[in-house]
Amino acid sequence: MAKVSVKPLADRVLVEAAPAEEKTAGGIIIPDTAKEKPMRGKVIAVGAGKKDEPTTVKPGDTVLYGKYAGTEIHIEGKEYLIMKESDIYAII
Repeated sequence: MAKVSVKPLADRVLVEAAPAEEKTAGGIIIPDTAKEKPMRGKVIAVGAGKKDEPTTVKPGDTVLYGKYAGTEIHIEGKEYLIMKESDIYAII
């Protein structure tokens, strides 16, 4: 798991998105312009939560989130998403 020097605040979660699919099941290569935005990723860091709502995800969890959830950020040359925990649908 990646170590980053970022600590999300409150109910925010830092997620590393899974790579987009390169090929279809039939073997057709998908060009970059047609790739679906990933909706799955690995939790890298979590905030402490709100006063009455501690965070339920933890670093290392693989999660499903909304297609347009979070804000893309670049840290130490890598791309991450930072989002509210409520944007996460499930832990898988």
